[in-house]
Amino acid sequence: MTTTVAAEPFTGFRQEAIQFLADLAANNDRAWFQPRKAEYEELLKRPLASLIAALAERFAARGIPLTADPARSPFRIYRDARFSKDKSPYKTNIGASFPWAGDGSIGQAERHGAGGYFHLSPGDIFVGGGMWHPEPATLAAFRAAVVADPAAVHRALDDPGFLGVFGTVNGDRLKRVPAGVPPDHPDAELLKLKDVVFGRQLSDEDARSAALPDIIADSFAAALPVLRFLSALPA
Repeated sequence: MTTTVAAEPFTGFRQEAIQFLADLAANNDRAWFQPRKAEYEELLKRPLASLIAALAERFAARGIPLTADPARSPFRIYRDARFSKDKSPYKTNIGASFPWAGDGSIGQAERHGAGGYFHLSPGDIFVGGGMWHPEPATLAAFRAAVVADPAAVHRALDDPGFLGVFGTVNGDRLKRVPAGVPPDHPDAELLKLKDVVFGRQLSDEDARSAALPDIIADSFAAALPVLRFLSALPA
């Protein structure tokens, strides 16, 4: 796991950072953004890198097998609008991903794209993770596990620490259970899932706090039973 330390300690996102994203949503064009790029970097880009570096330290200290890398974890502010009807050039949020890095129970790093995520936008700040848009073979393995060994699935998904922080897993769902599964299957809602994700909302106060790295690390520690289960699914 990466343990690079940022030059600047994380002290929290300023309220002006959230306001910058709100203003960007109302002025999503280069003419507005380019003169304010230095402000974006000061309010959002550099603090996000500092947050990620702080998380790398927390993950290493607590044995949380997620990768936090200030160079690779952040998502770019620039949208890829080539295949979208929406040609707005900029995202109106910042975010970072923390792929599963593997631990003693997993033989392969960054399996199946499982991992964690942090998101900040006006009115929508959250930490979460799981598998979003997994490969078909991985999703099939999850559904097979639900049918063949539901007790093992529920040991992970119903872990008290996970439930207390995140509640149940969710995601986009099929309208009906997959072929071959009776519609009254007791885990029908799990079998309909096309994503297997979870999340908890954070407040503006959380985002402004120097304690945000600990809040996020505590959240991912609670999610470890589910992340380990998902990362151990056969490909």
